[in-house]
Amino acid sequence: MNESSMSTTSNLIRVNQEGKTESVTHRLIQMIDLGLFSEGQQLPNETALATQLGVATVTLRDALAVLRERGVIETRRGRNGGSFICASPKVSDQDLFDQLREMSPLELRDLADEHAAILGAAARLAAQRAGPEQHARLATLIDALVSAEDRRERRRANARFHIEVAVAAQSVRLTHCEARLQAELGDVGELLWLPCANQPDIHSVEWEHKAILEAIVANNANLAGALAEAHVARGIRHLSALRLQQIAQGES
Repeated sequence: MNESSMSTTSNLIRVNQEGKTESVTHRLIQMIDLGLFSEGQQLPNETALATQLGVATVTLRDALAVLRERGVIETRRGRNGGSFICASPKVSDQDLFDQLREMSPLELRDLADEHAAILGAAARLAAQRAGPEQHARLATLIDALVSAEDRRERRRANARFHIEVAVAAQSVRLTHCEARLQAELGDVGELLWLPCANQPDIHSVEWEHKAILEAIVANNANLAGALAEAHVARGIRHLSALRLQQIAQGES
């Protein structure tokens, strides 16, 4: 992980309440799920990671012990030892649809409302505050989406772009909120990338991301916010349509 991505990660994973092992555990799982710590990657040493999280080293050790028990990380001894991220199991299409069916229309609508409010605000602030470095980072994530080889990678690249907009807004609170929403959506977000009827083309999503970035670069706050809100609405509408389609097929 390079210095730029380490800085971004540090913004995302800092824990607000020192001494809360469960908070540290949850935040690390959140970052792994979003791909900020990738499978097989070695975590920073305990001192560095505790500093990034803003917690005591003993609290971090307790959290790492929990992650080891859950099979999220493994610890290797020896000269090249340390804590490494384990490969997460793949989720079947049916499991994804089952998770989506458990979400009510009201839950999806509320998720869309909150997400649009957060990403819209972040995009407006990013248009006012972001500089060339943040612009370049967003462009890199758009490229990562296009080059992603499977739905998990696409879901992570899409989520990372959203989070990076909040980072570009230079708002720690908005960044935490966006990361929390992406984690809450969880594996269901992979449904946006399943090959099925009415599936949005990846290049359509790429165009939406590029349009948001262009508005941010142009310092057009109102346009950036409106485009971000429309982007969120489109994704949630697709998930809602998929949910209704699956329910109808089940009944028939």
